[in-house]
Amino acid sequence: MNNLTISYPETIPSANNLTREAFEREARMAMAVKLFEMGRVTSGQAAILAGIPRIQFLLNCQRFGAAGVFWDQAELDTEFGDE
Repeated sequence: MNNLTISYPETIPSANNLTREAFEREARMAMAVKLFEMGRVTSGQAAILAGIPRIQFLLNCQRFGAAGVFWDQAELDTEFGDE
């Protein structure tokens, strides 16, 4: 597996009342959610990036303002259409 290193000022975690570890977890999740939202990675790949199980990733997307599921109109009609 490849690694990505991101430099950030030491003051960012404490300015947000977070530990370094909590800030880095949140940053990983934010990156994974954005890549998923853009369609660059699947939910499974995003979960691996975030370091959490897929279902946990999908349930946490909302915290970052992203939908965990993207349905097109045909899927919506099939699921919720007139019966």
